[in-house]
Amino acid sequence: MILSSFILSLSLQVASWVHPMHVSVTEIGVNDKEKRLEIMMRVFIDDLEVTLRRNFKQPELDVLDPKGQSLDDMMRSYFQQRFLISLDGRQQAVSYLGHERDHEAFVFYIEVDKVKKWKTIQVQNSIITEIYDDQSNLVHVTVGETVRSLRLTRTKPSDMLTFESK
Repeated sequence: MILSSFILSLSLQVASWVHPMHVSVTEIGVNDKEKRLEIMMRVFIDDLEVTLRRNFKQPELDVLDPKGQSLDDMMRSYFQQRFLISLDGRQQAVSYLGHERDHEAFVFYIEVDKVKKWKTIQVQNSIITEIYDDQSNLVHVTVGETVRSLRLTRTKPSDMLTFESK
């Protein structure tokens, strides 16, 4: 009993230093009043740093203290290539708003303005998949009281959800 408690405690401590999974979580909500999609994406800092070092060819990049280019500028550019949204088959203009740090992760804020009524949403989220083949990008879309989810990966970077019209 004491040995198993010690092993569990040690495992939890190790897990707090390194996370065994490569995952991001994106929440997409519909703001009907403002006619926009409000998006929050949570990404582990260490995974993102490895990705941006390679993507921007900066092997010494420290995302917590980037020199020269701001993290927001890098992310705006990176998301243009790897995070896309289409509504009823029409690609939308995705606007990167900014970020904040939350412990071991960054939370990125994104929106899509001028959203008209739609039934289908297609999300492409291929962030970090160029580095880790086990990367999963979970996407939760909330429309009213309905929540539907996607799991996007290197082999399936894009998928579509359909919602009932009001």
